[in-house]
Amino acid sequence: MPSIFGVICFFGIFGNCVVIYTIVKKTKFCSQHTVPDIFIFSLSVADLLFLLGMPFLIHQLVGNGSWCFGGTMCTVITALDSNSQIVSTYILTVMTLDRYLATVHPIRFKHVRTPFVARAAVALVWLFSVVSITPVWMYTGLMHLKDGSVGCALLLPNPATDTYWFTLYQFFLAFALPWVVICAVFFKILQNMSATVAPLPQRSLRVRTRKVTRMAVAICVAFFICWAPYYVLQLAHLGVQRPSFAFLYAYNIAISMGYANSCINPFIYIVLSETFKRQFIVAIRPPHRGFRVAPALADGSMSLRMAPDCSQPSHSQSARELLPNMLPVTVH
Repeated sequence: MPSIFGVICFFGIFGNCVVIYTIVKKTKFCSQHTVPDIFIFSLSVADLLFLLGMPFLIHQLVGNGSWCFGGTMCTVITALDSNSQIVSTYILTVMTLDRYLATVHPIRFKHVRTPFVARAAVALVWLFSVVSITPVWMYTGLMHLKDGSVGCALLLPNPATDTYWFTLYQFFLAFALPWVVICAVFFKILQNMSATVAPLPQRSLRVRTRKVTRMAVAICVAFFICWAPYYVLQLAHLGVQRPSFAFLYAYNIAISMGYANSCINPFIYIVLSETFKRQFIVAIRPPHRGFRVAPALADGSMSLRMAPDCSQPSHSQSARELLPNMLPVTVH
């Protein structure tokens, strides 16, 4: 199992660093960040922070549950792990709501779908997540193991009852409630797409909007597939007094699937987004001076267009043309 975690950690950190680099590099070509850019960037940051705690988990697994990094790091790593999971879930929820506005009400709420509002929404998600994991901040600490070493765990005051309520709290807050919202919103989006026919001048925009929406659906489906087994086993564990070896093995597999979700998101961007592929190519091989990546239309995607460098605008073009885990993972 540690080797599997190691592979997930390596490819996940590499992939999310590529996504973050590509989006940050985009500003150097005078291209403004779009709303989807902000959500994808934030999701990649959350995934990266989540994966950065994996080496500590691997060390804990290899050491049979022992923790040698001190009490402060125990709290920080556990809180970072829980916080990143909740942030990822709610960024997906906000992204889904953004897709609803872009697809069903593209004109009516155009003033809402702005980079400023997107950044404000992401900031609120992070703040909400930090507050929601208050029990983790309060009760995570070191515990003595049978072999005399210490482990890192969530030490609730009354484990018999508090574990039950904390598990339900995390399940509904970080999984069930967001997924009810996501499913309901995507149902409305699919209804709208199947019932409306865009006028001819708007069809190209509708096609681009659908592509971004398809990528958002793929990210959400991947999240559900990877995290549902973990939450199911968390709930099942409430009724198991002495888990069997098979149960613990399945539980570790479910944990690895959860971490794998943070690893596969960058590959979803690459496979489903031609726009991201072009942005990445431009990021690693900048075009000749005098050309840049210009934003596409209001669907939030990007397209490559040859345009003058922003610092040296061409006089032959008009100004209009230039403006475009819940419970901490502890092995006992």
